[in-house]
Amino acid sequence: MLPNTRIAKVPWSRTTRDWLLIFGFCAFLYFWGLNQFGLIGADEPRYAQVAREMLARHNWITPSLGGEPWLEKPPLYYWQTMMAYRAFGVSDWVARIPSGVDASLMIVAVYLFLRRFHPGFELDGALMTSSTAAVIGFARAASTDMPLAATFTIAMLAWFAWYESESRVYLAVFYAFIALASLAKGPIAPFLAVAIIIIFAVSSANRKIARRSLWIAGMVLFCAIALPWYIAVQWQNPEFIRTFLFEHNLARFTSNLFHHREPFWYYAVVGLLGLVPWTIFVIEATFDAVRLAAARDLRHGEGRFRLFLVIWLLFPMVFFSFSQSKLPGYILPALPAGTLLLAQYVRCDVLKKVRPKVFATVLHSIIAALPLIPALALPYLLVRHQLVWSPLTAMAVFIAVPVAAAISATLVSDLGLTMLRFVTLVPVVLSVAAILRIGAPTMDDTLTARPLAKEIAGLEAGYLQAAVFHVPRETEYGLTFYRDQKILSYDRGQIPSQAHLLVIPEGELPKLNNVLRPRRVSLLGVFPPQHLEYYWVSAVGAASP
Repeated sequence: MLPNTRIAKVPWSRTTRDWLLIFGFCAFLYFWGLNQFGLIGADEPRYAQVAREMLARHNWITPSLGGEPWLEKPPLYYWQTMMAYRAFGVSDWVARIPSGVDASLMIVAVYLFLRRFHPGFELDGALMTSSTAAVIGFARAASTDMPLAATFTIAMLAWFAWYESESRVYLAVFYAFIALASLAKGPIAPFLAVAIIIIFAVSSANRKIARRSLWIAGMVLFCAIALPWYIAVQWQNPEFIRTFLFEHNLARFTSNLFHHREPFWYYAVVGLLGLVPWTIFVIEATFDAVRLAAARDLRHGEGRFRLFLVIWLLFPMVFFSFSQSKLPGYILPALPAGTLLLAQYVRCDVLKKVRPKVFATVLHSIIAALPLIPALALPYLLVRHQLVWSPLTAMAVFIAVPVAAAISATLVSDLGLTMLRFVTLVPVVLSVAAILRIGAPTMDDTLTARPLAKEIAGLEAGYLQAAVFHVPRETEYGLTFYRDQKILSYDRGQIPSQAHLLVIPEGELPKLNNVLRPRRVSLLGVFPPQHLEYYWVSAVGAASP
């Protein structure tokens, strides 16, 4: 067992600087401009609406959508959103607050863990983790992915803290946060944690550590936190086990029931993109850690910690690669291990005064600068579905990116890896700012139902029940949230007999001639950004207004 590590004494001014930087970056990356565009995709508006309905019904047990039980996910995100709604009111940006809060807590945990057990580069580890593309994206989303990733990350850090210190306080934290992770997304959290710990125990030739992790008091704590909701929801909804466990856990893994089939290598690509802008050095850090493990250089705490991080990073990616249903968020809990691995790699190289490799530094600098291009060109990409290059634009890009990369590479090569944080975070900040200031209006018009719902609400007939036909799921669920009503679907045979509003793609009305005859239909408006039309449809036997 490793010796207890004492907290390094850090000057008050440096500690204050660290906290200001961490909170400043979290505030900017996760909370600034949350209201700049509406809820995107099918999941964001759906989860936001589930929390709203639970709050309206004062029911903290059974999630519901459209008044019907919605048993796909556990309640942690819904509970957090309900509390946010109570504090700030119901809105799309409020629905995103829980993910930002969870991500911020995860970054704080990373900083505290590194300062306590691996001091020297705790700020690097925190800021690297906070600034990956995947963490920023999911921290700004109304979804269950970040609550799972944050609680899982805190749990794994707590377990390794117990491994290094033998303090059962950390082991209690591990069990508590794995229980919360189970309330975020189900049994996948304890499964991944147990698998990672067992693989680490075997790989480090310390198999007893896995058995010693089985602490009775910790398991009681886990059950006390996680089980009450599972028991209560099963009591209220006898179909819960079938719907949640078998359909939305086992069936997702073993079949393509939900039409999310991707190739086996899908998560290799998702992982590389999710770790941008740190991808190149994370790869280098991973290979270095594997080399040390292969050489059995596990005598020191650094070697064992890096082995643990490699297993934490790679096992979820490999495991979910066998899943028949794949979504990007599945491997989010693994990605913080990559930036922690990089922080340790930088720390060891700086202490050994190892000069960074020129090729890796140049490639890293280019990747760090490249996101600025799509960020600045986002309106063109969304509207025209292509990047329109003028000679002037092309010249600017082909000059600016190499120049920025050259400057960054020179700084890192001359001043060492201590400059890596600075030269990487600057383009991250600029990219996020560009997306929110330049791309957000176009994103709102083309990717969300918010502007469409606002147009419809302004109509004289805007109060009527709404129905849809042949529209994407994200439009249907988006209208559900922004109109706060169950949206009926002609595709599912839900055709109201009373007067209602109908949203359809442009040119699709002739397909409904037989369905709507002899009812009156009047065009109320067109929404060009998404090629949609909306109509007034009379009640059966009624005249046009």
